[in-house]
Amino acid sequence: MILTLVLKLLRDLRLTLFVTASLLCLFQIFWTKIMERIIAQLAPFFYGMAGYSGIDVKQVEKVVFDGPGKLIRSIIGGETIDLNNAMDMFTIAYVHPLVQTIICIWAVGRAAGALAGEIDRGTMELLLSQPIGRGTLILAHLVVDIITIPLICLSMWFGSYVGYWLVNPLTLSEYDNLPKMQKMDIEFGIAGLKVKIKDPTLAAPSPTKMPPGEGRLALHPELLGKGLLATGGLIFAITGITMAISATGRFRFRVLGYAVFLILIMFLVNVISQVWEPLMPLRPLTIFYYYQPQQMILGRGWSVNFSEWNHGETLFQVPCLLVLYGVGTLGYLISWRIFERRDIPAPI
Repeated sequence: MILTLVLKLLRDLRLTLFVTASLLCLFQIFWTKIMERIIAQLAPFFYGMAGYSGIDVKQVEKVVFDGPGKLIRSIIGGETIDLNNAMDMFTIAYVHPLVQTIICIWAVGRAAGALAGEIDRGTMELLLSQPIGRGTLILAHLVVDIITIPLICLSMWFGSYVGYWLVNPLTLSEYDNLPKMQKMDIEFGIAGLKVKIKDPTLAAPSPTKMPPGEGRLALHPELLGKGLLATGGLIFAITGITMAISATGRFRFRVLGYAVFLILIMFLVNVISQVWEPLMPLRPLTIFYYYQPQQMILGRGWSVNFSEWNHGETLFQVPCLLVLYGVGTLGYLISWRIFERRDIPAPI
């Protein structure tokens, strides 16, 4: 009976799943083209301009990401992400706000409709009149997650590979299109004698240092699979949280409101706390604090250290995936416990 129920749930989700997977796949392709433009064309341009003016590129970055720019920097991965490295830029697609928004819409929408949605439509009584228990219904939704979450993650990976095939190998643009200053010679006369002086500002410019190409331009889409473990964990965690709320509710839109409000608050706290110190101790209380796909992909660790609670020093290490999948599992257990014991109101 559970197989029939799972197939029924998958059939109901097929259009939403297709749209979600397609949007995530297309965004990965789109982002790869943006990354190519930044790394292969804009970066050499700014390196050349910096060389002519004698400014260090790091100083330019510091000015751009100062003040409100810090918020943008925190959204794309923080100070650890090198914007002159293709692989670092490649990973931004996995933490981009649009990607996280699509993921949250899928997880919250699916879980809100799983229990409260059925009650709201008046179909829960009909469903439970079949020879299935309430625990079996929760288990069926868990099986649906086990099937759909990998499909969503694989759609992102496929999009990254398509983008990789479109732009690889990355080649740096030449500096020939850098804007040149117009020549302005100075000519004047003294006692009928004409004197012409070449423009002193057009002395030989300071040598321009090419951004390092080898290694900096290398893309390794196979490494993105490690980050998808975190993406799947985030989807599962948000689904579990929403399932727990859905198990207590009667109206789907009310559950949606509660879940969206909670997820939005956690997202904003996680982002703003990176640039506003008073909020920093609250960051480990958000689920997004444990979503670290970039660090996993780039080989910079699979755990968080709770330095926010210890004045910037490591307090203790906790694996990110353990928290993400643990929260999702706990959410399902809570929803099962509540749903087993609650009364199902008659449809109005």
